[in-house]
Amino acid sequence: MTDLRNGTVLAQQPPPPPPDVAAFARSFRSLTGVVEQTVHGQADHVALAATCLLAEGHLLIEDVPGVGKTSLATALAAAFGGRFRRIQFTADLLPGDITGVTVYDQRRNEFTLHKGPVFANVVLADEINRASPKTQSALLEVMSEQQVTIDGTRHRLESPFLVVATQNPVDHDGTYPLPEAQLDRFLMRLELGYPDHGAERQILAGHRGGAATRPRPVTALTPEQVRDMAATARSVHVDDQVADYMIRIAAATRAAEQTRLGVSPRGTVALQRAAQVWAAAFGREFVTPDDVVALAPWVLTHRILLTADAEFAGATAAGVVQAALDAVPVPRQPVRP
Repeated sequence: MTDLRNGTVLAQQPPPPPPDVAAFARSFRSLTGVVEQTVHGQADHVALAATCLLAEGHLLIEDVPGVGKTSLATALAAAFGGRFRRIQFTADLLPGDITGVTVYDQRRNEFTLHKGPVFANVVLADEINRASPKTQSALLEVMSEQQVTIDGTRHRLESPFLVVATQNPVDHDGTYPLPEAQLDRFLMRLELGYPDHGAERQILAGHRGGAATRPRPVTALTPEQVRDMAATARSVHVDDQVADYMIRIAAATRAAEQTRLGVSPRGTVALQRAAQVWAAAFGREFVTPDDVVALAPWVLTHRILLTADAEFAGATAAGVVQAALDAVPVPRQPVRP
């Protein structure tokens, strides 16, 4: 390589070392295995939640009460020793109740910051759609920038940082729909569903003696290890053909007749980040089209808005995503680095 300033020849820079995906896969199994000791019968969803954490995204869970939404969030935080805070969203919740406020201290003659619950590693925004849009928007900066601005001063949040928001799809009284801009900030949306018979028996067995007899959460990793895993995932190779495949899928959702809003570029970035984690979790240094297909329904569906006619005809956003996956040709060439 030649330095154009003086014509000297510089040494060729060595390629970056391959990511240690074998260690990543072992740590991923440890993390999900610990969470599954608390959240029974939800192995797939636990893996998706862990993927969301390691892709440095945020998770929206929409399901009926009592299926383990809160348990999943608390168990995931405990699995890596992270600080956990819960915010119960209500109609009278204010933005300062989330981010924090500055209060004048008469004894010290100065303003002091009272940090809100977002200053944690895992924040559970319970029934997020019960708060007003103004309060919901207080999470936008938090989720996209991992920082909080209070009285003109920016404060960085801890890392790793994950917002787990829940919605109840049954009781719509006193709820506000999430704005499209905020929905787009969630990397994934999950629906846990009811556990099967065997998993529900495990749940019953764990509650027979009361809370005092339940096993204490086990810590599998540390926050530093989670940060290292996120860095490893970012270095997983994404072939140009796989990147083009994701872009064409997103473009197909935008061009669909049933949609008035398709997947945004933020959605394709989220899909790529999730696919990198998913590939590393299986011990691969590169993303395959199968990774994209496996994650697309969870990453893309909530970013699509249907036209009124399509909704009346019974179309769904999940159907639009599946149609895009069916229509876009899958790359057949090698995708190794």
